Amino acid sequence: MKESVPHIIELLRKAGGIIMDIYGRGESGAELEWKADNSPLTLADRESHNFLVHHLAQINSQIPMMSEESLHIDFEQRKEWQRYWCLDPLDGTKEFIKRNGQFTINLALIENSIPCLGFIHVPVTGNTFWASRGHGAFVHNGECDTEIKASQKKDDWIAVSSSSHATESENNLLAQFPVTRYIKAGSALKFCYIASGVADVYHRQGPTMEWDTAAGHILVEEAGAYFEYLSENKIHYNKPDLRNPSFLVRI
Repeated sequence: MKESVPHIIELLRKAGGIIMDIYGRGESGAELEWKADNSPLTLADRESHNFLVHHLAQINSQIPMMSEESLHIDFEQRKEWQRYWCLDPLDGTKEFIKRNGQFTINLALIENSIPCLGFIHVPVTGNTFWASRGHGAFVHNGECDTEIKASQKKDDWIAVSSSSHATESENNLLAQFPVTRYIKAGSALKFCYIASGVADVYHRQGPTMEWDTAAGHILVEEAGAYFEYLSENKIHYNKPDLRNPSFLVRI
């Protein structure tokens, strides 16, 4: 599948273009709805989902899709999946609605419950952060790939936290580390900050789903950082319950 990386990056760029076209319409383009879990859904979520699901199936129709915007498939069927796509067609919908530009598209290929290929596309900049298991982490700027590495600092760490979800208990855990500065970022941009050396530690206690973390998980690990679920459960992806436990990302 690594040979398909340039094509996948191009698909993500096009999906990002769809999102930015809707973003450019302002509030009138959002067509905001609310899902059963009280989370927001916009036209951009739906259009990005439809485009990517269609075109990824053309790469290999035998690979099933788990997307935030798909009908969620029962575990009795999913447990047979050895390989599947894990997609969030617009991560940071709240940031999209706030119009702060901090939203991404997250895509990972999962094999045997482990992400083996991951992409985080940033529509506002057009950059795609991606990683392949055992081959490193990169950022594609529309023309070429540049390898990225996490920081190796011993002190003066920068902690990154959510623009919408940071909690006091998360900050309490971060106090264990040599953090001297805090920055905020929405969506999976926080993983990109760790992987590219902009930030050094990120802790999330609040609820996330597998499609929120799968691409970021492999990205930070391939950049040389650590991703740790704070749970006894050793199965990270394609769990019966798709919600994640708390996790810590650090250099």
